[in-house]
Order: sequence, then C-alpha cells, then structure tokens
Amino acid sequence: MAPIELKPEKLIEEVVDYSRKLQSGVERLCAADTVTAGVSPREAIYREDKLTLYHYLPDASATPSSDAVPLLIVYALVNRPYMADLQADRSTIKNLLATGQPVYLIDWGYPDSADRFVTLDDYINGYLDRCVDRLRERHGVEQINLLGICQGGAMSLCYTALHQPKVRNLVTMVTPVDFHTPDNMLSAWVQHLDVDLLVDVQGNIPGDFLNWTFLALKPFVLAGQKYVHLVDILDEAERVDNFLRMEKWIFDSPDQAGETFRQFIKQFYQQNGLIKGTVILGDQRVNLNKITCPLFNIYGEQDHLVPPAASRALQGRTGSKDYTELAFPGGHIGIYVSGKAQALIPSTIGQWLDAR
Repeated sequence: MAPIELKPEKLIEEVVDYSRKLQSGVERLCAADTVTAGVSPREAIYREDKLTLYHYLPDASATPSSDAVPLLIVYALVNRPYMADLQADRSTIKNLLATGQPVYLIDWGYPDSADRFVTLDDYINGYLDRCVDRLRERHGVEQINLLGICQGGAMSLCYTALHQPKVRNLVTMVTPVDFHTPDNMLSAWVQHLDVDLLVDVQGNIPGDFLNWTFLALKPFVLAGQKYVHLVDILDEAERVDNFLRMEKWIFDSPDQAGETFRQFIKQFYQQNGLIKGTVILGDQRVNLNKITCPLFNIYGEQDHLVPPAASRALQGRTGSKDYTELAFPGGHIGIYVSGKAQALIPSTIGQWLDAR
C-alpha cells in the first residue's frame, strides 16, 4: 500500500482553518441566547401535584371535525416531553395539529423528595386516569385516543388493558413490549441490578444517573463524536442553535420517583412482566389480551434503546383485531425530529385515527 503523503502546507492550512472555526464557534456559543424548546401554543387545563395537562391550540390551517376524538400524548417519565415539540420545523405535535387532531399532552414535571413513594399504580391508575376523565368530560365523549411514547407507550398499554372502555384507539411509538430480546443492551445491564438496595439507599433516582447510563450505550457517538463534529457547524448559527436545543433536552432529565423506578425495573426489565402477564398495579394484573381497540405500533429500525424486536413483540399479544405496524428507517430520537419522520409519521397517525 502506498504511503500517505502529508504536505506540511496542507496540514498548516487545516490547523489554521480548524482554529478559526473553534475561535468563532466559542464566541458564538458564549453569545448564544437562552435555548428554548416547545414552540406550539398551548394552555394548561389541569394540574395535580407535579403534573400539568396541556391542550395545544388548534392549527389555523387545519379544519378539525366537530366530533374529533381528543388525542392524549403520554410521554416517558425519564425525559422531558418537549422533544415532541422541539422547534417549528421539528415538531410532531405541530404536525399532528395540522391533521386536525385535538392534541393534549401530560407533562409529568420534576419529582422531588415528596414523590419518593409515588408508585406506578399512582401514575397509571391515578394521574393518567384522571387526565383521561378530564378529557372525556371536556369533549363529552366516552372514549379518547392515546399516543404513548417510549416508556409512556408501555404505560399506555397498561392503562388500556385496565381501562379499555375509555380508549378508542391506541398508538404506540418506540415502545418496549418484550424487554428480553437478545439485542437489548439496556435490559442486559439491569438484569442483575440490586434495585431494592439502590432505591432504599438513594430514594429518588437522579436524572443524571439515568442520563449517563443512556449515553454509555453508545459512548463514542453520543459522548464524543458529536462534539468533534460540532466544530464543523460552529460558523452556522441555525445549526448551532439546533445542536444546543438537542443538548438541552438530553441533559434535562427529571429525577425518578423511587418506588416507581423500583417497580418498573423489576416488573418490566427484570421479570419481562408485560408480555408474561405478571405486571401488578395496585391490586390489578395487566393482561394485554384485554386490549381490544385498534392498535398502531410505530418503531425505529435503528433504535438502540428500544430494539425493533422489542416493539414488534406487541403483534398478536393483545385481543385487538385491528393491528397496524409502521417501521421507520431511523433511531430513537430521529423518529421525533428528522425531516423524513416529520413528513411521514404525524400525517400517517392522523390518517389512521381519522379512518377509525
């Protein structure tokens, strides 16, 4: 193999260019305004403890039906829900509004020491159920539509199995169902975690602890490579703002209520109880076969947090006779914010709901 020829003048040119970008980038970062996220107009219609239920104002260009069924977005507890409304050109919520859906979202807030003993039953059969009832009353309907995202999808499956008469249609996005697929690295890591000891000593689980765990799943890409690539965009204000907005979301991780964390890790990750039918919430057992409403399951083909097989396991495990599946050629985050996702997923969800 021929040796690589390195010309001194070329190396000097690249070093000078790199230094220029780095200097201008540092100046730009220092001068950057406070990064904001969440762009769609909304109003709070219900509050309870740390929870806020938001109604997103209808899109002026859309023509919602007078009898449209409200769509409630149930996001994960481990991240902030503004990923679904990150910026004007990357907003799942904005694009759902454009389809004419009446969109609502639960913001779980930031648990503190007062929430240490809040259970998964409290979240699902308590907070979530009361939000559903609020929307049923507000719209004068018996049933609403649910859109569960990631861990929020697993919670929505549990809720629907226990409260099927209140749910008309269920959409799940990047939702784990089988927590023991061979390619689930996160699950493999926690199989032997002494979660009782962790929660008994720690109380609430710090968001930073979970965040660094997620980053460690792909350390080179998520904790190194992206910062090297940042230098290449430092002289482009819009791309820098996009980068900072994403960084804000990644590191804005709420603490987790200790008892809820204990129950979710043990019953879902360690015991794989969702598909085995062994999850217990309060005094009720979650049986996915009790779900009879139409289901629309969306997963990412390159998802490293929820492998495709973990999500596809939903098919055939419920009592629904109307099951639809959509594979998106992207990862766990791209399914919310990529241009391809924004062009495909919200409109497909809207069409699927309208047909039902």
